[in-house]
Parts: sequence; structure tokens; C-alpha cells
Amino acid sequence: MTQTETITAKRQLFIDGKWVETETYKPLYSPYSNEEIAQVAFATAEDVDQAIAAAFGATAVMAEMAAHERAAILENVARILEDRADEAAAIIASEAAKPIKTAQAEVSRTIATYKFAAEEAKRIHGETIPMDAAPGGENRIAYTVREPLGVIGAITPFNFPMNLVAHKVGPAIASGNTVVLKPAGQTPLSSLFLAEVFEAAGLPAGALNVVTGSGAVIGEVLVKDDRVRKISFTGSPAVGIGIRNKAGLKRVTLELGSNAAVIIDRGIDLDKIIARCVSGAFAFQGQVCISLQRAYVHEDLYEEFVEKMVAATNQLKLGDPQDSSTDVSALISPKDVERALAWIEEAKQGGATVAAGGVAEGNMLHPTILTGVDAELKVSCQEVFAPIIVINKVESVQEAIEHVNNSRYGLQAGIYTENIHTALMATKKLHVGGVMVNDIPTFRVDHMPYGGVKESGVGREGVKYAIEEMTELKLVVFNQNY
Repeated sequence: MTQTETITAKRQLFIDGKWVETETYKPLYSPYSNEEIAQVAFATAEDVDQAIAAAFGATAVMAEMAAHERAAILENVARILEDRADEAAAIIASEAAKPIKTAQAEVSRTIATYKFAAEEAKRIHGETIPMDAAPGGENRIAYTVREPLGVIGAITPFNFPMNLVAHKVGPAIASGNTVVLKPAGQTPLSSLFLAEVFEAAGLPAGALNVVTGSGAVIGEVLVKDDRVRKISFTGSPAVGIGIRNKAGLKRVTLELGSNAAVIIDRGIDLDKIIARCVSGAFAFQGQVCISLQRAYVHEDLYEEFVEKMVAATNQLKLGDPQDSSTDVSALISPKDVERALAWIEEAKQGGATVAAGGVAEGNMLHPTILTGVDAELKVSCQEVFAPIIVINKVESVQEAIEHVNNSRYGLQAGIYTENIHTALMATKKLHVGGVMVNDIPTFRVDHMPYGGVKESGVGREGVKYAIEEMTELKLVVFNQNY
């Protein structure tokens, strides 16, 4: 299949190793050009039931598959993706308006994630338990093993349509589970492309099923069906909380919202960090869970930091996501542009200053820097998911920590400081899932544990840690006196 065919063809559901027709297809439009790029299947509840049945039917095959065989399939996936990397990046750029150089970086990360999954497939193990450490445990041998849960329901967002899928599908396959995948409505083509890749890699029929369409319809069936043993969801807090409330005894991993912050202590060489902060704030139009949304800068450096951020931000190029020179392109939908502009206007009415940006061209919002923003305004206290950064002045790191923690979210935070004592204090006092010392909160590599506290979610991703949450621990005890 050619690159053009992959993007423009009518796309069916992928169920039980087959491409399946459904009753309804809906057009998919480019966020950048508004041109139709595909006709995508809209699954019914019956289609989802069929996908769950296929996944359930394949659980025995996957559970019995040897670790080296699961690893080999994942290695094949990585190898095929390497061969088709340009095609994969073009799909992401087309359906998500992710600048092509950023899309290429995502494909590289996706390949790495599947390689990590292949490695971890061979490292799933338990431990021996010294039973005679307790009275009555003499002459017994005990050990633990990890067994797959069964069917995993994976619900993924638009912003990393290949790599965040990999963070659910890779660990699931590595640990012998099967998957029903519901990709984001705006970015289904990446997941359907990956279904082709897994099919070519030798994954048994039914082990991966991709159903596209309404999140409400598909999610409702996945959450309520008893054959689905776990839901792994990345998306909004409102939807994630609804899933958890309905899931009953199902395991649930939720990676939800954020308004990630960085603290800039006195004494920092700003020239070393400005490019990093600009990238953290505006890469992929700020549509990243750990995008740099808030910066708290020591008063000694505040004016210089704002000046240098504005200068660097004004150098970014807006345009076509398929153009290799583009830094910032369209937001995912016109509604998101309208919302972001409304939040900027609210900030202005609340006394904030627009130091850069604040305007839109079509679906492209110019990278925006706001200063003097009250903590209660939406651009500060909610997740903006747009190319907007709030920069505020603080008198001390302690004050900055209080501002960072004064949030319903807690995914990741960063701090730049030359003082080791200050750094250690910050790692203890910041109430987040991950603290990045001398880096922005946007840092992530794909084998580290990743997840948040408060309304940022429950559980951890990162291949090894996801596998732990996708497996059941079983204890085995032998009585030698029998």
C-alpha cells in the first residue's frame, strides 16, 4: 500500500485479524487544510462486542505463547516501522497536523517503545519467598509468577497517536494479553496503520483489534463488558473519572490532565535553557500532557527570562505540518482555537499582559506568552492544551513550589537550580508524579515510569511498569512434608 493510499483510502475496522465493514463511515478532515483525508468506519456496539469476543477468544493463545515468541513479534513490529517510518510520520502529520519533524520524532520513539516491550517480554518474572522466616513456614518452597489479565481495553488520545498506542499495546502483547484498541476520533489512521504492521509482524488473529468511532459508544461497551479485565485510558479527567466510576472491579490505569510547571531559581544561565523552554511550551502546538504551561521565575531573572522567551518564540515558523521547516501548525480543531482565544481574553481582562502571540490564523494559534496571570484564571489553573505559556515572578523557590502545588493536577514538574539542597527540597515538596531537576517538565523517555497524582491520573505507564499493571501476581507454595 502506498503512502497516499494509506491516508486517503476508506478505512474499515480491524477485528479478529480481518478488515471488517460496518454500517457507517464518516469523513476525516485535516486540522490544517480542512480537506477530507479519509472515510473512517464508525463502529456500532455490536462491532465492539465482536472485537471483544475476538480478543477473548485469543487470550489462551497469547497466554500460552512463549516469551521469546512474543518478543520476536514486537521486534518485527519495530523493524517494519523502521522500514515504513516516513509513511508513518506522514500519516501523523496529515491527521493530527503535527509538524513533520515532530512526527518523525514520534515514530522514532514508537520504535523504541516496541523495542523496550520486546526486551521486557523476556524479563517478566516473580521472586522466591523465604517461607521459614515465619513460624509454620518450615519445609515449604514458595515463589510468585505473573500471569496476563486477559483482554485489555485501550483508549488513546490524538496527540501521540502512535507512541501512546504503543505504550498500551506494546506492554499488553509483551505480557501475553490481548487488546481492543479505541483510538481518538481525529487520529484513527495511525492505529489502523499499526494494525497492518502487527498483522505483518505475525501477531495471532484476535490479539489486536481496532475499533474506530464514537468514544461514548465504544467506551461504554469496553468498560461494562466483563470479558474486558482492564481499561487503560489516556485523555481528559472528566472522561477518566467517569470510566473509573463505572469500571467496578476492573483494573484501571488513567493518564489524565496536567498544567505542568517549571521553576527557575536565581543564578541560572538563561541562554542554556531558553530553547528548551520554548520547545517545551510550543512543540506540537502545546498539545502535550506535560507541555510547559506555567513558569515561575525568580525575580532576579524574571525580566531577562521574559525578554529572551519572547525573542525566541517570535522566531518560530507557523505553517503546513508536512513542511520540514514548520515549527507550529494547526490546533486539532476550530473549537480548541476558539477556547484558547477565549481563555487568553479572560486573562487579559484579569490583568495579564500578552507578551507574544495571542492571535490566530485559521486553526493556527500563534505561540502565546502571558505574564502577570492570576492563579485562578483558566490559562493557569486548567489544562490549556494549546501553545500558551504563563510566566510569573516569584521571590523564592518555596513560593514557586506553593504555586505549582496549588493545582488540581500533578503529572510532572521541573526545576532549574544550581543549589543541590534546593533541588532535593523541591523533589520532596513538589506533589507530582515526576520531578525533573535542571530540565523542563516535558521530559519523557519511554522506559521510565510515567503518571501523576491528584486529577492527573491513577497508575503508571512506561513499559515495565505498565506490564506490572497488566499482569496478575500468583503465589505458588510447595509443602515438602507431604
